[in-house]
Amino acid sequence: MEKAMVERVCMLAGKIMLVSGAETYRVEDTMNRIANSFGAPNAQSYATPTAINFAIDADSEAKMLRIRKRSTADLSKIAEVNSISRKIAAGEIDLGRAFLLLQEVEKGKLYPAWLQILASAIVSGCFAIMFGGRWEDFLPAVIAGGIGFAGMISFERFVDIRFLAEFLGAFLIGISSLLFIHYGFGTSLDLVIIGAVMPLVPGLLITNAIRDLMAGHLVAGVSKGVEASLTAVAIGAGIAAIFTFM
Repeated sequence: MEKAMVERVCMLAGKIMLVSGAETYRVEDTMNRIANSFGAPNAQSYATPTAINFAIDADSEAKMLRIRKRSTADLSKIAEVNSISRKIAAGEIDLGRAFLLLQEVEKGKLYPAWLQILASAIVSGCFAIMFGGRWEDFLPAVIAGGIGFAGMISFERFVDIRFLAEFLGAFLIGISSLLFIHYGFGTSLDLVIIGAVMPLVPGLLITNAIRDLMAGHLVAGVSKGVEASLTAVAIGAGIAAIFTFM
């Protein structure tokens, strides 16, 4: 019974971290450390961006958990799981308490949509200024970035294809930026667009892909790199579509 509970705790911790955007090597390391703290020093874990495999030891039957949807915007959950893992290693919490704490972390909601849109809008304006834009470009970039991000997350709720959602977000950014500049609201079309698309850029994916590759996790690193490339293509295609038909 305790063996099964250790497996559940380890896989739940791994699932939360992977869904929240953690690197696969970090997921495996956390699962192994938790298992080792509960008396399973030979635990076998293998994580990919879409699945987790775990066995309490080399002779045990492996359990698999399919990951169907991942986020790149809830790093707070990764930090919470790391904190729980450290408490487990220090002997501060037992197996049952660890499972309850992880369940609470899993049930925690992502930042509300309005807060994500607001943050993306403000960041868009700041990037426009950082890349050399004037203060006249700040507000257009804020509005365009907010519209694009809102369109992306709204479309993704109806069509579970992130590529299309990112394409639509970039398309909305392009058309709103073009309208702003056309009517004299802003001075630099390029810098408004560049600032507005920055919240869509897959920076975390690229970072995780490189870190996984450097850690020797080739499958995870390559797959995340391809995913980041598809996101970049979607953003570029959305902006290019505006200039193609303008």
